[in-house]
Amino acid sequence: MHTDYVVGQDNIEGHLGPIGFDIHNRVFVVSALASVIFIVLTLMFPERAGELFQSLVSFSTSTLDWYFMILVDFFIVFCLALVVLPHGKVRLGGPDARPEHGYLSWFALLFTAGIGIALLFFSVLEPVYHANVSSPLGTPSPFGADGVLNRSAIPEATAMGLAGTFLHWGLHGWAVYAVMALALAIFTYNKGLPFSIRSVFFPILGDRVWGWWGHAIDILAVFSTLFGLATALGLGAKQANAGMNFVFGLEVNTTTQVIVIALVTAVALVSVWRGLEGGVKRLSELNMGAAVLFFIFVLLAGPTLVALSGMWSGMTHYVTEFIPLSAPFGRDDDAYRQAWSVFYWAWWVSWAPFVGMFVARVSRGRTVREFVLCVLIVPSLFIFIWMGVFGSTALDQLYADPGVSLVKEYVIDNYRPELALFGMLNELPLTGLMSTLGIILALIFFVTSSDSGSLVIDTITAGGKIDAPRPQRMFWATVEGLIAIVLLIGGGLSALQAGVTATAIPFSLVMLLMCYSIIKGLNGELRRMRNGR
Repeated sequence: MHTDYVVGQDNIEGHLGPIGFDIHNRVFVVSALASVIFIVLTLMFPERAGELFQSLVSFSTSTLDWYFMILVDFFIVFCLALVVLPHGKVRLGGPDARPEHGYLSWFALLFTAGIGIALLFFSVLEPVYHANVSSPLGTPSPFGADGVLNRSAIPEATAMGLAGTFLHWGLHGWAVYAVMALALAIFTYNKGLPFSIRSVFFPILGDRVWGWWGHAIDILAVFSTLFGLATALGLGAKQANAGMNFVFGLEVNTTTQVIVIALVTAVALVSVWRGLEGGVKRLSELNMGAAVLFFIFVLLAGPTLVALSGMWSGMTHYVTEFIPLSAPFGRDDDAYRQAWSVFYWAWWVSWAPFVGMFVARVSRGRTVREFVLCVLIVPSLFIFIWMGVFGSTALDQLYADPGVSLVKEYVIDNYRPELALFGMLNELPLTGLMSTLGIILALIFFVTSSDSGSLVIDTITAGGKIDAPRPQRMFWATVEGLIAIVLLIGGGLSALQAGVTATAIPFSLVMLLMCYSIIKGLNGELRRMRNGR
């Protein structure tokens, strides 16, 4: 594959006082102006913005539910095919390339980029909710209408509640990320094209990728990343605020959450300034270590055998019910599928440029087979273990004494999802200390998500350069925080969901075309290997 394009050749460089810049003028300017306009309009008309956001969510999850279910199922099949086909032996970066990061560092970076805040926000909420309120595949709730415990239904409901949680955070989401990351890695490391989304479409568009077709693809990727990140940051702010209320009595409101976002964004700016090695990587490793300690405490302080048994039964049901839970048709659980699964599939597509570019950047030197297997399985297993233990512990607390369970109060009786984790910690030793650690972890996840996201967006808007001036990354970290703030002001959780689904619809079509480009690119690499070049 030949192209005379030079990374950054369309960029404009200069200085604004002491601040240097090196930007792709069309992609950066359009993305930045559109982001500012969105922020201003949402702040000016929050009620109308909220109505629009809600209608977007309804359309995406109800009308297009079948589309998103088929789409993500296809990505899983596509990834598995690459593992067994000869394409799997192609090495990212060429035959002589070797990994730049050891396995532990690589897994830590994968862990922070693609999981983050979700481990804390959803690990108690989802298993309890699915097991008792909206269980997958019509599993009966262990609670009757009057709240009387039906103990005979507990094992099945617990297992299916965990299986539904694993469905949303396992192979489906990581298959989406793997497609994006693999496409970028192939065309950057093996074909020598700019590290930008547009490069993936060179087999389809040829030199037109350097024109407005390519500009449009990159701009769409910027918005997809911004809104996907804003959703995670908004959820993180809500949970941190709830935790501060639980531990310190700090009031829960939008103003406090805005302050949390502003303060954490300021910390993220410092991390951005330090770069990948000094900022993101060190924070990722620190966060992984703290998260492991947090997990070990919950496992040992709670009902250890019950937690491990519940995790195993959830994984067993996830495997046996994988196809029924993934089916787009012939189901009678529309409310569950549309409110949970379809939203998640849209969220993963929206997050794909962010996670995919970050994963690709740290994965040079891996073979396609090694890359796909590790990206699919390693983070999924970590999530299954974490959410299986946290979810089983919370469910055991609920079933042991539903009359006083804070988990039941926050998830079933008075839905306050941001407090679910703290409800579970309330019944373990050292509640105040561990709840404070949970808040700190949420804030660090917040920082690393913003840091990683700004790095990715800046790479796109700098024409594929990975060493653009740091003030540009700081600009995008600020914009991410502002978008999270205006979405919270403009409609709360529904606005966050709408931002995801609005960008996921068009970008999903882009990702389908990527699969064709991946095969074309890998076929070329196989020919080179056979010819000894």
